[in-house]
Amino acid sequence: MAALQNTLALHNCSPQAIPYPTVFGAQFLSVEASLVQNYSQYVPSQIYPNHDSINATNLRFCNVTVTHTHPGQNDTLITQVWLPIAPKWNERMQAIGGGGWVAGLFYVSFAGMAGAVAEGYAAPWNVNLYALQDFASVSLNDAIIIGKSLINSYYGQPPKYSYWSGCSQGGRQGVMLAQRYPNALDGIAASAPAINWPELFGGMYFPQQVMNEMGSYPHPCELDALTIAAIKACDSNDGLADGIISDPDACHFDPYSLIGSTINCHDSNTSIKISKAAAVATEAAWTGVKTSNGSFLWFTPGYEANLTNPQSSPAVTECSTNGTCTGQPQPLGMDWMKLFIKKDPTFNAFNMTRREYEHMFHAGVREYQSIIGTSYPDLTEFRDAGGKMIAYHGLADEVIPFRSSRQYYDAVTAVDPLVHEYYRLFEAPGLAHCNGGAGAYPAGTFDALVEWVEKGIVPETLRATAPSNQSRILCPYPQMTKLNSSTGDEVGFESFYCS
Repeated sequence: MAALQNTLALHNCSPQAIPYPTVFGAQFLSVEASLVQNYSQYVPSQIYPNHDSINATNLRFCNVTVTHTHPGQNDTLITQVWLPIAPKWNERMQAIGGGGWVAGLFYVSFAGMAGAVAEGYAAPWNVNLYALQDFASVSLNDAIIIGKSLINSYYGQPPKYSYWSGCSQGGRQGVMLAQRYPNALDGIAASAPAINWPELFGGMYFPQQVMNEMGSYPHPCELDALTIAAIKACDSNDGLADGIISDPDACHFDPYSLIGSTINCHDSNTSIKISKAAAVATEAAWTGVKTSNGSFLWFTPGYEANLTNPQSSPAVTECSTNGTCTGQPQPLGMDWMKLFIKKDPTFNAFNMTRREYEHMFHAGVREYQSIIGTSYPDLTEFRDAGGKMIAYHGLADEVIPFRSSRQYYDAVTAVDPLVHEYYRLFEAPGLAHCNGGAGAYPAGTFDALVEWVEKGIVPETLRATAPSNQSRILCPYPQMTKLNSSTGDEVGFESFYCS
């Protein structure tokens, strides 16, 4: 039997056995297929969002790569699908999202594809997108159509169910599929989605803009100290002292109250005083992007977010041994202003006035919102197609402000008050961007989505576990997780309820 399966796998896993898919407006350039055997990879949940960690061992799959173009657009798109060798296929497809400016086929999506194949899913995705429109939406639908076609060609049947799993850029891609291609998928896990793309990327630079205007850049330990103080001040608002803020709306910590306080900077083993510049920069990262007259433009991360992570935070500074510090803006925000708005890679953002920054912010929204904004609130076609969507968003997300997900969910609710029947957003206190931080991570998000789609089991809560092994439930927005006053010393899933 095993010999027969190997023979069939080798025969089916060849370019000659796989016809070109049919995608309107596309011209296919090539198809490649190769049999992969004994492939193993440990896939931690940190790079497999919506899932628990999985140890993928001895995988056998057909790696199919299809290249196509849209004539007249001078673009090239590559779709790769990993097809588990029968009988390991579970008759489903799970498409894996990208991150940042990467659509897919980088280390995170490769890890996600390995995890998906280990669970029996066929897993497609795209890369090499030379046009923003392809990146924003067109390639997403192409990938799903191609994935389904290749599955049908290889197994002789289409997938019974088709899913999407992504976070950040991958979350935005999932939401875009629900908006523009409502019939493409049965279920979408679209966590911490980078929707409202122009506002997100324009706002990402705001704390740096504020520091530039002051001409003063506080030491990272000052910002860290203010973050710790805010968490300590607001931690117990929910009745549980666990080092996280469960109700950010009830937190009103004043960073100016600690100006002049002495703190110890552990990295340099020196004592310094918290400066006014630190309070101003921290307030900018907590209370939103503001115009020169104080009007609100967009959201910033909030009290819990790590503001000084060099890889992802918006208020990063770098200090020399003599104590002089400079701002270190994130490349994502800088590239947005230089390449997409100013279209000048030499543009110097450090000298912008607040008015110039406002013009930059609005210009990005005007030019790109309709292409990649991903903020269209009418999901009734996705609802009518029977689709289901789940998202979680960490309240300590340092990259994508959690209030952007709230704002979108409220906008969808305004169109359809019954949104809760097919789309649910879960807020995760203390959780950083997609994962990490002190908060609890809902590893079973994707499994909950599958149960909702296939068995009609509504996800009333998500179970989540923190690095400290403390467990809790997450409640669907706008409900909040409340501590049961009758609980004892042990705090777990049963210690909470939704209100």
